[in-house]
Amino acid sequence: MRKHIHNARDFLLPIIDFFYPPFKRLMNLKTFRYAVCGAANTALGYIVYYVSFKYILRTQDLDVGPFEIKSHMAALFMSFLISFPFGFFLMKYVVFSDSNLRGRVQLFRYFLGYMINLGLNYVLLKVAVEGLNIYPTVAQMGTILILILLSYLFQRYFTFRIEIKEKEGS
Repeated sequence: MRKHIHNARDFLLPIIDFFYPPFKRLMNLKTFRYAVCGAANTALGYIVYYVSFKYILRTQDLDVGPFEIKSHMAALFMSFLISFPFGFFLMKYVVFSDSNLRGRVQLFRYFLGYMINLGLNYVLLKVAVEGLNIYPTVAQMGTILILILLSYLFQRYFTFRIEIKEKEGS
């Protein structure tokens, strides 16, 4: 498994880095890699959201036993099931591979950040769609844009940070 991960990383990094030179003056390489991987995961999540909302759910609410889940909310959770593992893989192995935190700690923190983002996404989407009558796929795009900065800060300074270990005898 580890060999496949390194193969994927070795395949993706030269492609991402190839496009870096025009952005060199705007951001460092790690930030650029984050932007590319985050954009790829965001695009995947949005595509899954759109396909789920429009073609799987056919804009119809979902009945789960005694509960009814609005179609735009069900699509949001369907999107999560795909974009969460894909995003964690990209962040852990492509962007923040230098983090020395244990993998399970990273996964827990990534999940925590993702849940916070998902909760904010839920609230913003609910307000936009049900309160402001904005079409769900348009509302989701606006919500995504609002959450990008928060997600970057959370991942860089919490989920995948580098712990500085004290020297022995100090």
